[in-house]
Amino acid sequence: MNAVMTLAQKRERYRQELKSEVLEAARAIFLRDGFDGFSMRKLAERVGCSPGAIYLHFASKDDLFEAVVEESFARLHERLSIVVDDHRSEPVLALKRGLRIYVDWGLENPDAYRIAFIVGRPANRPYATHAAFEVARTIVGRCLAGASDPEREAAAQAVWAAVHGVTSLLIQRPTFPWVSRDRIIEDVIDGAVLGAVSGKNREPRGGQDGKRP
Repeated sequence: MNAVMTLAQKRERYRQELKSEVLEAARAIFLRDGFDGFSMRKLAERVGCSPGAIYLHFASKDDLFEAVVEESFARLHERLSIVVDDHRSEPVLALKRGLRIYVDWGLENPDAYRIAFIVGRPANRPYATHAAFEVARTIVGRCLAGASDPEREAAAQAVWAAVHGVTSLLIQRPTFPWVSRDRIIEDVIDGAVLGAVSGKNREPRGGQDGKRP
C-alpha cells in the first residue's frame, strides 16, 4: 500500500512540476511573441513535451494566458495585502504606501507586470478586476469614507491609472533621461492621491456614471 501511495505521490509531483514549467515557458513566449503569436506547438517544443500533455492542464491558449496573468496578479496582491491589514496608519499615508509598493513591485518584476497589464488580452474575454485592485478600492474607501460609491470608485480608478502609467513608462522607457526615478514616482503618487482625496465632494462626471469596469 505504501509503495502504491509513493508512486501516486511521485506522479502528482511530476504533474505539478510540469505545470510550473509550462507556465514559466508560456510567460516567456507571451512576452516575446504576444498573445496572437503564441501557439501550443511553440510551447510544447520549448518545454519538450507533446501538446497533449499541456492540454491535460490547460484547455486552451486563452485559459493558459489567464493562468499566467492570475499568477502575476496573485504575487502583486500578496505584496499589497499588508496595507489592507494595517488599520493603524492614517488612510492617506496608507494609500501612498500601497501605491509605492505597487510601483516598486512592477519595477522589480517587469516581466510579471508586462504579463498582467501590458501584453494584449484576448478580445473575446470579459475583463474582471482582480483582488489587487480591490486593495485600491479599500484604501481609497477609507480615505473617502463620506463619499458616494461612484465617487470612491472613480477615485480608485484615477489613482490606479496614474501609478500604472508611471510604472509602465519606467519599465518600457528605462533609458529616458528621467530627472530622478524616485522623484517622478513620488510626484505622481502625491499628485494622484491629492486629486483623489480633494475630489471627495465632487459629483461623478462623464464616462459610465461612475460604474465599475
